[in-house]
Amino acid sequence: MEICSFCGGVIERGTGKTVVLKDGSILHFCSNKCEKNYLKLKRNPIKVKWTLKYKQFKGKKVTEATPKVVKEKNEKPKATGE
Repeated sequence: MEICSFCGGVIERGTGKTVVLKDGSILHFCSNKCEKNYLKLKRNPIKVKWTLKYKQFKGKKVTEATPKVVKEKNEKPKATGE
């Protein structure tokens, strides 16, 4: 499993995006949000509050980086015919 270059979260196998820069460095991103913040907006992950790197820098409690879990949509209960 790879670690996101922006937020520091774990990327599950088969997900995410890998970008190779002109200088040969490889960047891994878990989501389009992380990719845009890093490449297009050129934000520093230490200054963005929702990243794990920010939390580690500020000395806040950080558990192990866990992969993002996609929540399944709850099915609506079937109407009972009376």
